[in-house]
This record gives sequence, C-alpha cells and structure tokens, in this order.
Amino acid sequence: MPDLLFHGGTIHTLDPQQPQVDALLVRDDTIVAAGTAADVRRQLRPGYEDVSLGGRAVVPGLTDAHIHLLWTGLNRQNVDLDGVRSLDEALEMIRQRAEELPEGAWLRGHGWNHALWDYRWPTAAELDRVTLGHPAILTRKDAHSIWVNSRALAIAGIDERTPDPDGGLIQRDELGQPTGILLENANDLIFSIVPEPSLAENVQALREIIRAANRRGLTSLHMPEGPSTLAALQVLHGSGQLDARCLFHLPYRQLDDYIVLGVRSGFGDEWLRIGGVKIFSDGSLGSCTCHMLSPFVGSTSNYGIPTIPEDELFDAVRKANSNGIAVAVHAIGDRANRTVLDAIAAQEQAFAALGEDVIKPVLRNRIEHAQHLDPADVPRFAALNVIASMQPGHATSDIDIAERLLGDERCCWSYAWQPLRQSGAILAFGSDAPVETLDPWAGIHAAVTRKRQDGQPPDGWHRELALSLDATLWSYVVGPAIASDETALKGPLTPGLRADLVVLNADPYQCNPDDLWQMEVAQTFVGGRSVWESR
Repeated sequence: MPDLLFHGGTIHTLDPQQPQVDALLVRDDTIVAAGTAADVRRQLRPGYEDVSLGGRAVVPGLTDAHIHLLWTGLNRQNVDLDGVRSLDEALEMIRQRAEELPEGAWLRGHGWNHALWDYRWPTAAELDRVTLGHPAILTRKDAHSIWVNSRALAIAGIDERTPDPDGGLIQRDELGQPTGILLENANDLIFSIVPEPSLAENVQALREIIRAANRRGLTSLHMPEGPSTLAALQVLHGSGQLDARCLFHLPYRQLDDYIVLGVRSGFGDEWLRIGGVKIFSDGSLGSCTCHMLSPFVGSTSNYGIPTIPEDELFDAVRKANSNGIAVAVHAIGDRANRTVLDAIAAQEQAFAALGEDVIKPVLRNRIEHAQHLDPADVPRFAALNVIASMQPGHATSDIDIAERLLGDERCCWSYAWQPLRQSGAILAFGSDAPVETLDPWAGIHAAVTRKRQDGQPPDGWHRELALSLDATLWSYVVGPAIASDETALKGPLTPGLRADLVVLNADPYQCNPDDLWQMEVAQTFVGGRSVWESR
C-alpha cells in the first residue's frame, strides 16, 4: 500500500498541540506525520499517492456512540413514518405497503409520532382497516411504544385478561380491551412472536447501513443490540468487509452467561470489540415513560415507568462490574439518572473497600441518553468517571414535547451538554438511529445551535447549553475513543494513531453554523483505506 500524502486544504486535527496542519502522511493504516507540507514531504517514500484536497477540509473520522445499527439497516425495508404529520397520511402509506406484501407476511414500520397527531394515540381498529389481514407492528419514533393491529394481538394472545408485565403497560380502553398500543416491557409480548430475519438478510442490511454511515463521515460505531447483530458483524469482519470500527454492547438478559464464559469489556480487536452490558432503567419522554423525580406537567401521579426494579439494577451493576464488564445504562428521566449514578457509586464504594485485588472493567461505565438531569447530579458523572453518551438530535426533536411535559424550569437541565462538559464529564455523541437520522452533521448542527433545521427557535433552545464546534467534534471523536478505551488507537489526526479521516467539501469552522447539517462528505477513509467517495 503506497504512502498517502494529504495536502492542499485545511486539516483540522483536534490535537490541541497542533489543531491545524497543512499536510498529513499516512503509511499503511497509520498517520506517520502531520505538519507543514515541507516537513511532511521529507518523510515520503517513493511511489507515494498524492491526495490533493483542492481547498477542501479534513477532520478526524467521526463516531456514532449510540446507534441501533441492524435495526436501522432493516428499517430501510419497512414503512417509514418518520415526520408523517397526520394519522390519515400514515394509514395510507401502511395500506400501500400491505398491498405489496405476500399473504401472511408481517407488515412492519417505524417512526410514527403521535405528538404530530394532536397527541392522540392510534388504535388497532384504525390499523385493521388498512393492513388487509396482515399482522402489523409499527414502532413509535422513540421505539418505546409499539402500535399493532388486532391480528398481531390475537397471535400474541393479548386480550383483556392479559396482565401488564413488570416495567410495561398494555394500553386499554374504558372496557379494559387492549387498544393496540403497548409500552416498554410489554413490547416484548409482540417482539417475541415476530419472525426474525435470516443471517444472510442481517449481513446484507449491515453492509448497506455501514456504507450509508461511511457516506456521512462515520468511521466508528457503538451499538446496543442483540446477538443476531454480533453474529452478522462477525461474518463481515471475517470476510474483511467490515468498513467501520464497531463497539458492541451486550444485551442484559444474558449477563450470567457472559460471566460464566469469562467475557469482559474490551475483548476483541480494533475492528470488533465488546463494550458494556446494556441495561434499560426507564422509558422515553415521548411515550411519557421516562422516570422522573416530579410528575409530568398536568399530572399529579405520572412519574414515568422504571423498567427494572431498583434492587435488580444495583445487583446488575455489581455483578457486571465485579466481573470486568462495564455497564451502559439507558436513563432518560432525572430520577432514572440519579438511580443509575447511585448504583454505580455503590459499586465504586465496594471496590474501594476491597482494595486493589479486584477485577474492574477496562472500559468506563456509561449512561446512555442522560437527557433530563437534576442539577445536583451533573457533577457526579465526572466524579464517578461515568461517560455521558448523548444524542444531540434528541434535543431539537423534543423541544415541543419537553416543554409540554416538563415545563421550562426542568428544560433548563435537559440535554445539558455544556454543564456536563464544564463539570469535567466525558461526552460521547451519537444519533440513536433509527430514532433520529444517523447523519452526524445533523447532530453537530443541533449541538452547536440548539436549533431545528428550519432555523427555529431563532436564538436556539436554551442556547446556554450548546457547545462550540470544537467541543462538539471532540464529543464525536475523542469522547467515544475514551469510552471504548481506544485513545492509543484512534481519535485526533496525530502521528501514531490510525488514519480514520473525512474529507469535506467545505470547512465546518468557516461555514455558517446554521448550515452545518448540510455539510457534504467528499471521501471517508478508515485505516488509510477509502471506504466511500462521492462521484
């Protein structure tokens, strides 16, 4: 593989020692020189490849620190209801899909948002009219609620006698009959009967979605998914077709099995690596199931839903951490975040009491989302070395519903990136796709401006919580590398680290921040190899 000389444009390294350089030299899969063009050229070997940027800009390869990769890939084949602004329009799209399906096939879809439908939940009866006898399951935008038809309810055996599972809710009408909406752990009653795609289908879906990620400048992906994703990733890795560095979070249900097998966080190589064990502690804001310290606005009793009993959460953190496995805990509400921090603090105290003769995870514990915080808990992330794995796109998507359900006082501590960063916490940014777009530039725009892509609100939503572009890119590059314990491997464009980098058609540091979401990627390199190039 010849040396690659990048020059003729602006190269942003994210290395505080030299934030911007004129040239970059890549040898094999590693950066070997960065600096002035003259200094870098002196280290070239014969037969090098000249990569003239033509005035374009370079930034380090970006990481999506929270993406449901296989689900996002498979969803591209299903009914996409994201942003659909009326129930009638959604039903027509579903009807058209039902007409295309073979007899008996499940109709699947994702992205509906009843907040766009005057906050009225849809029903199975409405779905029955357009699904033409197919069993149907459609996940809400936040993936914490599902909308199913009567055929799906019947196959699952869900009726007026079916009890709500722990940490879940079957929505019912005034007669006690299921309406067709299931929330949180009740979703598993349907998921357990939906046919699984084949390994070949999963491999193809992953191959296509990783290419889509490369197209937007993503070179590393952290994913909380199930065993079928890991199986398909191994097929791609084994055949040399894995074009992104992947950190895989283990599903909680098999925690005891991992411990027996001796699986630990950090197992793997620079392409496929084991992260933490993914645990859900609560639901979501959009489904009114995130666990809050105070009730939602307009209620005196709805505090959301804890999806795991507190004693079980504490035990899960203890069991995982004491066996060398970090935790990656979904927590959205302020009460959920406090409870998770309490569980991690309790385990840290246990480690301190045991002294040095303990097995501790090489990866840090993480809280996934950390959306709504009590100000007293903000400094605890840094104090406990907990990664704040957050998704900027949620903030701008949730403006209306957050103000409706939480009120302005609590919104001052929602998606609190700046206070967390100022307190010393490590931020690792991602998308939560398919809940939001996987495009990192949409997230970068949201983090810097706190505006939607239509420019609203004009001054940004709680703009005091926004980040600079430099801090935002750091949270897409360095923060995730810290989270995966790979700072010796990747991150800034620094000699000795892997050549994961992105060529952009414009310089993000020079463009209007309101236009960041429109940034175009010209080429993406992973380990010095071009994995995507615009034509």
